[in-house]
Amino acid sequence: MKNLYNKFVSKGSGRSNQSRTFSKNPSFDKSQRLPKEKPKADPRKAADQPPKGVFTALLPSIQKALTEEGYIQPTPIQEQAIPHILDGRDIIGCAQTGTGKTAAFTLPLLQHIENATEKVSKNPSVLVLAPTRELAAQIGENVEKYSRHLKVRTSIIYGGVNQNPQVKEIKAGIDILIATPGRLLDLISQKFIRLNEIDFLVLDEADRMLDMGFLPDIKKIMKLVPIERQSLFFSATMNTDIGKLARSLVHKPAQVNIEPEKPAVERINQTVYFVEKKDKDTLLKSLITDNKMTKVIVFTQMKHVANKVTERLVKAGIKAAAIHGNKSQAARTKALESFKSTRIRVLVATDIAARGIDVEKISHVVNFDLPNEPETYVHRIGRTARAGHEGEAHSFCSAEERNYLRMIEVLLRKPIPSNTDHPQHSEFAMNATGADAKPGPKKKAPLTKGKKFAKVKGGMRDSNYSKTGIKMHRNSGKRKGVV
Repeated sequence: MKNLYNKFVSKGSGRSNQSRTFSKNPSFDKSQRLPKEKPKADPRKAADQPPKGVFTALLPSIQKALTEEGYIQPTPIQEQAIPHILDGRDIIGCAQTGTGKTAAFTLPLLQHIENATEKVSKNPSVLVLAPTRELAAQIGENVEKYSRHLKVRTSIIYGGVNQNPQVKEIKAGIDILIATPGRLLDLISQKFIRLNEIDFLVLDEADRMLDMGFLPDIKKIMKLVPIERQSLFFSATMNTDIGKLARSLVHKPAQVNIEPEKPAVERINQTVYFVEKKDKDTLLKSLITDNKMTKVIVFTQMKHVANKVTERLVKAGIKAAAIHGNKSQAARTKALESFKSTRIRVLVATDIAARGIDVEKISHVVNFDLPNEPETYVHRIGRTARAGHEGEAHSFCSAEERNYLRMIEVLLRKPIPSNTDHPQHSEFAMNATGADAKPGPKKKAPLTKGKKFAKVKGGMRDSNYSKTGIKMHRNSGKRKGVV
């Protein structure tokens, strides 16, 4: 491809925008969008100063938006990735969350679009795939901020909300499509979206996509985009499976690695508490109350555990809300808005919130359950100590999680200091080895001879069923479920 980087440094936009209809997401339902926070002090920001470093390679209109946002100094991944992307090269980028990956691909892609020949088609030329609704919305907000002086049309699509506003926006014509895989394939199957004109493909948080089982969807999408394209692959971790996926999507890529597996722990005060599983709730309530924690994210492994933890905190008089995949988009947005505005002190989350969600000034992260992958621990605690601030991470370790802790410490290359001076301390959990240090096999509900059981929310329940296996409501006669 052409050496676009040198061209863009020396030349502004040569494109005429007279025939382009400018649209700032007219049909986007604002209730679907994550709320914005007021700008806060950031060591990387300095008011009324021109952008520096690789930012000087960007168009004046983009630099103006950066200046207005107060972003002056590029982060390491931006400094390394932006020149390659402007130069037309494919990218494999590996960097921790919170390092500025979004701007690293957003800024040069906006420049590509602005310098492109006037486009007649309404189909998108840029496709950004994100694993979660929250991350898609956040990317969209960043695009909107950086493109405020450009005539670039953007649409954000994800499930859990009415598709009609999204379809209306797509029909009006877009340049950038930011999407979760499921809703994208759904709208493609309804013939609302065509990907035959995609020039730039971005996979953000690719490792999380694989964790969430999106690989089949990604493969389907890859068959619908042109072979001739620029592909940008970003991941917080890079194991064998992720590397294999990356190599299948890119051609002669530039490698951008920002200490991919070295946790940013310098400003995070980490502590582990050995505790029996049944005592975790009591320990959590005492920590939040006694330590006067102001803005806390509590991570659990399971959705139903997140709900229970939230209920117990609220019952104890601690303002809290849960966020996970079973919550509606409206509920998730409301929880995040309340957390950002400090109307609630505690956000209880599964790992859906561990990536990409940038909430400033989180004082504490609590691992109510330890993750079974050590890298996930890094991304969880990375929610605190951002933008130069300090933070604390507290982790609860029961006996069956002892091996998880050992794997985390191997990754960190040092032990996590423990606090044994608390009423819920468990010597058994601290010294667990062998079978005691692993999760036991999942228990199956016993079947009683002569009874039929139905899978229902919350477990197995025996009832009387018709010959067709349909349970009938006693009063209404309506069908309730199929065995």
